[in-house]
Amino acid sequence: MTTSAPSTSYGALGADWVMGADGLRERSAARVLVISCDDSVLLVRGHDADLPSRSWWFSVGGGIDPGETPRQAASRELHEETGLVCPPEDLEGPVLTRTALFHFYTETCRQHETFFVARAPLGWEPERSGWTDQENNLLDELAWFTVEALRAEQREVFPHDLPDILDALAAGWDGTTIHLGTENDDEGLRLRNSGAE
Repeated sequence: MTTSAPSTSYGALGADWVMGADGLRERSAARVLVISCDDSVLLVRGHDADLPSRSWWFSVGGGIDPGETPRQAASRELHEETGLVCPPEDLEGPVLTRTALFHFYTETCRQHETFFVARAPLGWEPERSGWTDQENNLLDELAWFTVEALRAEQREVFPHDLPDILDALAAGWDGTTIHLGTENDDEGLRLRNSGAE
């Protein structure tokens, strides 16, 4: 059964989120690790409209549209969110999969994610002109991180093991897809249960 999330003043989970058999909304998504010539990674910082005091870092990407492959969706999302044009066949991967359980728009959601790598050209910098109104409301910034900076970052970073994953990718992708299984957003659940705002 396909249902959409209730509307909020900030927008809502899109129609691509469907109700799972266990009552959690879920979707499939494609994500991109944009890696620079110096092995830094481009991340997005976002926040929950219902818990604005908390923000976290995560990779570029989003939901897979009907008829798209994960690779096609990754290429499209990369262009929309950063301006970088990278044809699907030029993406490396899939390098990683995970299922993320997280808390957003007052409910627990499940997202099945497939990750690819895009190598940014020397001197390229991202731009935000392709962001939707919802993205402009919920996404705060784009920033480059070295592995060392990621390990020192005080805000949450998803996936949790991203510094180790980047270390493994520094010499190039070896053709192996890492499967992380399910990662839980324990901090989001803790804050919601404590009534933090």
